[in-house]
Amino acid sequence: MERMIFINLPTRDLAASDAFYSGLGFSKNADFSNEMASSWMITENSWIMILSEDFYSTFLRNGDIPAYGDGGREVLNAISGESRDEVDEFAARALAHGGTIYRAATEEMPGMYSVAFLDPDGHEWEVGWMDMSNFAAAPTTD
Repeated sequence: MERMIFINLPTRDLAASDAFYSGLGFSKNADFSNEMASSWMITENSWIMILSEDFYSTFLRNGDIPAYGDGGREVLNAISGESRDEVDEFAARALAHGGTIYRAATEEMPGMYSVAFLDPDGHEWEVGWMDMSNFAAAPTTD
């Protein structure tokens, strides 16, 4: 079985988060969604779990509290786009569904184009595209 990735994020408003992630084009998995959580498929093996603040807090210890990007960034979630156009389309969908642009789309170096946006709770997402013909083949490991 391939390893799976689950990104768990707290939310103050599950309905707003549902509208946002649906608007980005992700598919909701009803089997793992309820009034406390929503499960969104990025790829077959990559998932976003949006958890109500109360439910998310049950996983925390030592007096920790959910982080929403209020004065800091807990994590930068990054996914790949298939083209520059898809990067721009993600940014437009994020804006249309309650997100804000955190860093405008830019080409950091030749062949690397990305945009960063915040979801309604302030969680940062980056969508990037790379023209792999500009880069040497990645080394392999055994």
